[in-house]
Amino acid sequence: MAFHGVDYYALDELLTEEERLVRDTFRRFVDEELMPIVAGHFRHGTFPRELPGRLGALGALGASLHGYGCAGLGPVAYGLIMQELERCDSGFRSFASVQGSLVMYPIHAFGSEEQKQRWLPEMAAGRAIGCFGLTEPDFGSNPSGMRTVAKRTGSGYVISGEKRWITSGGLADVAVVWARTDEPEAPIRGFLVERGTKGFTTRDIEGKFSLRASVTSELIFEDCEVPQSALLPGSGGLKSPLSCLNQARYGIAWGAIGAAMACYDEALRYTRDRVQFARPIAGYQLVQLKLVDMLEDITNAQLLAWRLGRLKEAGKARAQQVSMAKRHNVRIALHAARNARDLLGANGVTDEYQAGRHMCNLESVFTYEGTDHIHTLILGQDITGLSAFD
Repeated sequence: MAFHGVDYYALDELLTEEERLVRDTFRRFVDEELMPIVAGHFRHGTFPRELPGRLGALGALGASLHGYGCAGLGPVAYGLIMQELERCDSGFRSFASVQGSLVMYPIHAFGSEEQKQRWLPEMAAGRAIGCFGLTEPDFGSNPSGMRTVAKRTGSGYVISGEKRWITSGGLADVAVVWARTDEPEAPIRGFLVERGTKGFTTRDIEGKFSLRASVTSELIFEDCEVPQSALLPGSGGLKSPLSCLNQARYGIAWGAIGAAMACYDEALRYTRDRVQFARPIAGYQLVQLKLVDMLEDITNAQLLAWRLGRLKEAGKARAQQVSMAKRHNVRIALHAARNARDLLGANGVTDEYQAGRHMCNLESVFTYEGTDHIHTLILGQDITGLSAFD
């Protein structure tokens, strides 16, 4: 049965005609092309290799960037794309989010014109895939502690170190890698390291309970020599990778709404049809309480994301506001998935239904791109003026 959306407060009226068109285009795409295949890929732990090309053809990759074959959409339209992709699966949204916000964005923002011309059109079309190498085995929430180093040579740099939990790492044609340098004016720089570069290898992480339809990898650099042209010339300091994460977190705030809507829609349909004690279980008070909580949470999340999108459109959105949206919306999505799984009973733990898959995926979304705790402390510092990190 086709998905019709969750819009209890008539929020469609707040969207432009273009934004509704973008949303509806991706809603059909998800229903017709992705929903029929997602359970199989999740079950087998595989990524649909045709997805990058299909997303590229629809303009989803780097959709909010301008020029170089990118769609140049506004923040809300971009968010609605992320919403629809994650309504299917967090792993599919993760691929698009990493490609656009964590790879194409830093090339667009910090890269040379040659780098932009070489990579952005290919990535926008889905013909080239990228990954973002920041997190390390011992440094996730504290990227300032990174141990990966890039030492200057006569013709470029030698990179040594390891990155872990890297989405699309095993697929990527190029990695945006962040490393320490001995340059005091820019102690952390970004580099474009191409697959096949001597000293650069990847290893996929197996045995995941979550994001099984997404490739997650380690990046290993063993005296990896790259030319001067690999440096992203505009990058400098930790602010550069954090600005990329801020773009990705914005997309997650919208994507989480999609996962929550999928769980609510499935739970509502199921409880209307499921008969126990001679009546549909949707007629019982405890079931209605869970459904109402889910709907209220989704409505709040939609309003939060929409307002953040309009602030971003006006150039007024702050990183702390993005943190609030990521924290809140992922929380409510995980709560919705758990409630939906509960309402589906034993059926909720099979992949015939979506709730269990979303529940597992959202455990990762709760943690990556800044854990729930980290976003709490970012907000705490913003409202008190006191840092709890030191």
